[in-house]
Amino acid sequence: MGPKATNAITIALILVSFAIALYLYFSPSFPDVMASHWNYKGEVNGTMPKLWGLFLLPSLMLVLYLLFLVIPLIDPLRANIAKFRDYFDLFIAAITLFMLYIYVLTILWSLGLTFDMNMALVPALALLFYFMGALMENTKRNWFIGLRTPWTLSSDEVWEKTNRRTGFLFKLCGLISLVGLLWRDYTLLFVIIPVLFVAAYGTIYSYLLFNEQFGKSKIKRGKK
Repeated sequence: MGPKATNAITIALILVSFAIALYLYFSPSFPDVMASHWNYKGEVNGTMPKLWGLFLLPSLMLVLYLLFLVIPLIDPLRANIAKFRDYFDLFIAAITLFMLYIYVLTILWSLGLTFDMNMALVPALALLFYFMGALMENTKRNWFIGLRTPWTLSSDEVWEKTNRRTGFLFKLCGLISLVGLLWRDYTLLFVIIPVLFVAAYGTIYSYLLFNEQFGKSKIKRGKK
């Protein structure tokens, strides 16, 4: 799928979300108050007026899309972003679809269809983790996208090795989160803990790689 196709899909998803918002806002059967937040047990603990509830997520989708368009223009290493732009565009479409999915879930709940929100979110999160992992595996050094630490930003080799490994681990996070569906009371733990582990592991791994690389170059200079 080319960049034009993925961009067209992203724009279409955003337009669909605004169309849904407009239709439901003027629908007399839609409630004036919407569920807007769920706790870790999947229970509603926050609401908002339908104006905000219907238009907040579509607006966030639009703002996020515009931000993603700006990033390649302002990054000092924009030439590197061009090298993995197809994966970047695909991830933008994936995260937009993820937000639209959440939006539809909140609407269905407000229309009276009750379900376990955590259980409904996990499959979508698993898919998003997979796309995130695929993006990270193919990134080149830049200031906005990928695992950015002082050590990855200082070395192309450390960047590529770190992001390839953490990208693969993010894909595993998606699979592990699906396993959490088997234990309803601990579903979110199967999502949060693996991601925190990968973030910490990637940071430490990049530090060790950089020190290994720097140590070797220091030894070579010493021999000279």
